[in-house]
Amino acid sequence: MPYGPHTDADRATMLARIGLATIDDLFADIPEPLRASRLQLPPPEPELELAARLQGLADRNRVDLVSFLGAGVYRHYSPAAVDQILLRGEWYTAYTPYQPEISQGTLQSIYEYESLIAELVGLDVVSASHYDGAAATAEAALMTCRATRRERVLVSRAVHRHYRETIATYFLGGGLLAEEIPLVADGPTAGTTDLAALERLLADPDRPVAGVIAGQPNFLGLLEPMAEIGRLAHAAGALFVAVVEPVSLAVLAPPGDYGADIAAGEGQPLGIAPQYGGPYLGILATTDPLIRQIPGRLVGMTTDLDGRRAYVMTMRAREQDIRRERAASNICTNQALLALAASVYLASVGPHGLRDVAALGAARAAELEATLTLAGAARLHPGPYLNEFVVRVPDAPAVHRRLLDRGILAGLVLAEAEPDHPDLAEGLLVCATEVTTSADIATFGRALAAELGTADPSWAAPPVGPAVAGASR
Repeated sequence: MPYGPHTDADRATMLARIGLATIDDLFADIPEPLRASRLQLPPPEPELELAARLQGLADRNRVDLVSFLGAGVYRHYSPAAVDQILLRGEWYTAYTPYQPEISQGTLQSIYEYESLIAELVGLDVVSASHYDGAAATAEAALMTCRATRRERVLVSRAVHRHYRETIATYFLGGGLLAEEIPLVADGPTAGTTDLAALERLLADPDRPVAGVIAGQPNFLGLLEPMAEIGRLAHAAGALFVAVVEPVSLAVLAPPGDYGADIAAGEGQPLGIAPQYGGPYLGILATTDPLIRQIPGRLVGMTTDLDGRRAYVMTMRAREQDIRRERAASNICTNQALLALAASVYLASVGPHGLRDVAALGAARAAELEATLTLAGAARLHPGPYLNEFVVRVPDAPAVHRRLLDRGILAGLVLAEAEPDHPDLAEGLLVCATEVTTSADIATFGRALAAELGTADPSWAAPPVGPAVAGASR
């Protein structure tokens, strides 16, 4: 297809037809401070000098840090097969299958992904092409409103803040309300969803609840009483949405086992590298009764006229490219490449390998907890966790910055991530996975002890601890 740009005369003719003098007049309704400014680029340079400039910019990235950062995006080992298959041209150039039945390879890849995730979460139906975990969770919230014809959703404050904010954005302008459920402040269940508060919020007869959303594990790494949250939601006629971390499902009960109506989450841990916030993969699954409420792509397997196996786009009329006014959502761009990565990862490691990944992460986290406690940073919450938890560090933001100078990324500063939560002001959210080594943990412990003034000449990292309580399936 030849590329034919508009000439100045073409643009002048079009502007005259709509009664405008300049292209800038098209954007007159946008306040001037919000308009994009012209690019301020340096003058052209020879290729050799430009390459050196770009290399200098790239060198500003820190790739030498010992990292304990999680908070929704996790480092895992990815088998070489994942990237090798993604690099094949028939995959990375594929786009939205607008004529799906001639795209049998793309459809099969989506079908395999949906089948694998359905087995992982224990629910009937999985859709594809959701941008990330936050978007999938917001779609789940909208599903509860459509299915119940109610306008109020309760979201645990222990769900990732970005997810809560995305839900609020989706609800903005639609007359829908997202209300937060507070957390238990102290005691053995501190940091988890306050069940008594949830029960009170559900009991308001004038404001019925469409759905209740909670995470497992939650944003603070703690394990929630999901079965009880679901029971309370269903008793009030609401639907229950579980926000899950997929690797954890190898050792934790799947949402289908504790009565979740919808499961949502971030698929990044399944073979997708952490990279500047995306592209990632939103997981969204539900039960058969809600199949007509789920947005995204559903692919089914059938036979053609000759009896051969074939794949089809199922219930495609829900998508905006076919019947926009009746669409469940505005799903357009195809995320099948990321879904394929998750499928290849799951097929490569298998169910026993995935359990090993989760169990080794839990063991490393137990070792990390023991080491940081010895260094003077005890856990903030006493409840069970899997591979992520919060430690209390006086003046945590400053200590975090100084540890960066020592080559250590000491997790997430909760005073910055959750500024409206004073109980977390001294908290660092730290994480360990199967790629975290004992040497990394010992390095972190010694550096933190030095910062806190608890270092001792005889100090050494403790041995690997037992698997964390509550982490069995």
